[in-house]
Amino acid sequence: MQPKPPVVPPDSAALTRRSLLKGALAAAAPYVITSFSLAGEDRPAPSNRFTMGFVGVGGQGSGDMGGFLGFPEIQGVAVCDVDKAHRDRARDRVNQRYGSQGCEAYNDFRDLVTRRDIDIVFCATPDHWHAIITIEAMKNGKDVYCEKPETLTIREGRAMVQAARRYGRVFSGGSQRVWGDYNWFHRMVRGGAIGEPKECWVNVGGPSDEMLRPAEPVPEGMDWDMWLGPAPQRPYNKDYHPFKWRGCRDFSGGGMTDWGAHGFGGALFCLGLHETGPVEIIPPDGKDTRHLTYVFANGIRIYHGGSWSGLMSYRGTKGEIPERGASERAAKKDAPSINIPNYKGRGGIFGDFVHCVKTRERPFRDIEIAHRTVTVCHLGNIAYWLGRPLKWDPVKEEIVGDAEAARWLDRPKRAPWRI
Repeated sequence: MQPKPPVVPPDSAALTRRSLLKGALAAAAPYVITSFSLAGEDRPAPSNRFTMGFVGVGGQGSGDMGGFLGFPEIQGVAVCDVDKAHRDRARDRVNQRYGSQGCEAYNDFRDLVTRRDIDIVFCATPDHWHAIITIEAMKNGKDVYCEKPETLTIREGRAMVQAARRYGRVFSGGSQRVWGDYNWFHRMVRGGAIGEPKECWVNVGGPSDEMLRPAEPVPEGMDWDMWLGPAPQRPYNKDYHPFKWRGCRDFSGGGMTDWGAHGFGGALFCLGLHETGPVEIIPPDGKDTRHLTYVFANGIRIYHGGSWSGLMSYRGTKGEIPERGASERAAKKDAPSINIPNYKGRGGIFGDFVHCVKTRERPFRDIEIAHRTVTVCHLGNIAYWLGRPLKWDPVKEEIVGDAEAARWLDRPKRAPWRI
């Protein structure tokens, strides 16, 4: 794909919301939303609102879109989906929200991200599209919120971080559970309840596989070639769309990256490892190693599976949480009150992102943190797929001494798509 020139220069973080809107008025008058078309009298003036376009508005995307539309600072103006039923439903929902007909619906994300009047792009497509869409959005001066898992490969993640820094964009990943669901663990472990932490167990799904299926008729209104995009050509099958694509290696890392973005993200943050990575990844061998094991430079080990209490468990020099046989709910009353970095603004991870768009701060799940988390998940998948241990350099982001494994750090993309 030929990159389009950025609408806003790399130093655009210094620009005000008002100057952005002024430029949009001059360049894209047909898309201007006036105050007369907005529902509610307590909404901010147009100069204090951010216009938002939504790419990928199926199940998860539809739910997230509703969450963002609840913020008075957000004005939804466009939706995009390769499934006509999804995009028409989303367009009608946005129009109903504002009592207008101002929301445009697109099949091709490029028509949305190149609109000069859009400030923010939301992405909840299948994983194999995330990097291309979000990087193209940032090149065009948009801030980005992308659902987890943010990447299909490790190299994509680093490219997304570099684009966010180069173009001065706010980029939040989409795992609300890292803080929202797991903050009890964070307070307990960081507060010293188990002494020096040594081990953590995370229960999430396994890796994806080839998932080959026979050809079936493409549903009416579905642009299957665009759905595939950079992924290898394969015939349509209902097992791929609308949801089971997560099991296919061409599109996703499976449960390992899907729920791993939550579970491993929570564990890494809890243990203070969210800005680094493991040095060794050891898959189970049916003998000495029962669970895939991540070994970190400080000696901490994180295991895939084996938690005795729901999603995760911890053990340290002074004990374990939750205690075996005790529910997490019963133990929560004992969590110490300590100061831990978390969401800014109001309204959870969405509110954190909106706040950071205003202030130009980095959000709680900044793309660097998201990339580091999903890298752990990808490395686990590579170890599973190859069935052997890996050595990882978390500074250089390289697999050490295994050329075959290193090829999994990225994937070829089907023409004409590229980053």
